[in-house]
Amino acid sequence: MSLRNIAIIAHVDHGKTTLVDQLLAQSGIFRANEAHAERAMDSNDQERERGITILAKCTSVLWHGKAGDTRINIIDTPGHADFGGEVERILGMVDGCVLLVDAEEGVMPQTKFVLGKALKMGLRPILCLNKVDRPHADPDRVLNDAFDLFAAIGATDEQLDFPHIYASGKNGWATLDLAKPNADLAPLFDLIVSHVPEPKAVVRKDEPFQILSVLIENDPFLGRLLTGRIESGKAIPGMAIHALGIDGKEIERGRITKVLAFRGLKRQPIEDAEAGDIVAIAGLSKATVADTLCALDVTEALPAQPIDPPTISMTVSVNDSPLAGREGDKVQSRVIRDRLLKEAQSNVAIRVTETPDKDAYEVAGRGELQLGVLIESMRREGFEVSISRPRVVFRDDPETGERMEPIEDVMIDVDEEFTGIVIEKLSARRAELKDMGPSGAGKTRLSLMSPSRSLIGYQGEFLTDTRGSGVLNRVFSHYEPYKGAIDAGRKGVLVSNSDGETTDFALWNLEDRGFMFVGGGEKTYQGMIIGENSRSDDLDVNPMKAKALNNIRASGKDEAVRLTPPRRPTLEQAIAYIDEDELVEVTPKSIRLRKKVLNPSFRKKRAKEE
Repeated sequence: MSLRNIAIIAHVDHGKTTLVDQLLAQSGIFRANEAHAERAMDSNDQERERGITILAKCTSVLWHGKAGDTRINIIDTPGHADFGGEVERILGMVDGCVLLVDAEEGVMPQTKFVLGKALKMGLRPILCLNKVDRPHADPDRVLNDAFDLFAAIGATDEQLDFPHIYASGKNGWATLDLAKPNADLAPLFDLIVSHVPEPKAVVRKDEPFQILSVLIENDPFLGRLLTGRIESGKAIPGMAIHALGIDGKEIERGRITKVLAFRGLKRQPIEDAEAGDIVAIAGLSKATVADTLCALDVTEALPAQPIDPPTISMTVSVNDSPLAGREGDKVQSRVIRDRLLKEAQSNVAIRVTETPDKDAYEVAGRGELQLGVLIESMRREGFEVSISRPRVVFRDDPETGERMEPIEDVMIDVDEEFTGIVIEKLSARRAELKDMGPSGAGKTRLSLMSPSRSLIGYQGEFLTDTRGSGVLNRVFSHYEPYKGAIDAGRKGVLVSNSDGETTDFALWNLEDRGFMFVGGGEKTYQGMIIGENSRSDDLDVNPMKAKALNNIRASGKDEAVRLTPPRRPTLEQAIAYIDEDELVEVTPKSIRLRKKVLNPSFRKKRAKEE
């Protein structure tokens, strides 16, 4: 039986996971009467809630096609730019990839990112034009755009001669010619088998065992599981192995307790696995991503793929608000530190460092969404933390010593009537318009280069400006000299001036001042942000004021108090909203905004000193 290893790569929402669903179903993985969830590969709670893939996952199917029986290992990758680190690691494990492009949306920033990584590694992608059955699909235009992209990124002549196929992942069909309709994905399977080469490692099956760890996860029964492609030799349970770091130093010794192969949605123990196959190995407790697991007589580590550096960081510290420790059970600095370091081990795109004061941790990643997903996971595990506003990671130019900042490639699809306001707002934030043109369905596509700083907190404003109809995509491009100060133009906030419970009467009186983040009967404390001011300055207010009762006026005589429902920010919205002197307090049940310095007198004193 021959073997093929492929990754499915694309921009977010172009249909990777849905296509994998159909590939699994049509290869006979599921029994006829077996119930299976939609987007079966998105097994994580947050993935199902957000509708995006966050972690790369492996599966495999058996295909009985024109070339006989073939086992195809398929890796489903995330499409969001913030999780690009997953894609970078995965591509070293495969011999080919299917580049999915939406036949309506066309080439997007993340398409450029994943394709660039694939071409750099010498892979020859198959272009799959997905969603060709959509009403505004234009596969010919998108095919030309994709060819231009291949050429612009620097594809070799061999890579430019890429095969393309038309598909509808949702309806489960693919065809090499739109004039010849087809009912299933057989042409895609056959194209993968004919175009993707067999793993080069297959010829090294008699050499000593070596595998490069690419993915890591913890299993409650088997302990640490390290996944990768076997580069040489065989993996057999009970075999003695050692782990080598990138520098070739030994990290630990142990035995393989289990070799697990991917069979559909399940991992099954197997008796042995040969070079070229993708497997998960259990038995080691210290080895991590980018380490080489090998036979004891091997002393050289396999080269690991370099990962792009993080571009955004934020400070995670202990929750020290007056309401701390009431909703979560993991509140100590030591426990938070261990959890963050554990995350940095398995997620190579995240970097954790201790702050100089030793009282907080600097967590750097690719974007607000990636950091938001990490904090949301911690929150669900029972952690209470305080988070600062995200900051970009600056660099110094090694030659000139000049300060450099990350620049992002931004692509926006928006209704024509809103293009003016979007260009105006982004130009004020020092973004440069590169291109502008129609993108079908009455929308205009704007292509810009913008400093990462100017996009922090812009998403909410963008959705308001475009009445929720705009789509903003961004991906890190390169570093450029510092562009100068950016005025985001945020309004001031309403800050509680005492501790207690809010009253409907007080909030009703404050509604003229701005809109609220809290409702009546909620616990607040001095320094907590309860709403946004309609003006640019911060205002200390009393949200606990009750109606005065006397013998002339009874409490029920006046009109009933009717409050406007509060705008409760989500975790990502809260992180993007806060200013430099503010924090987000995150607990398993609540998300609160607060000032770093709670006492108003001390706040004013600090502002004067600065």
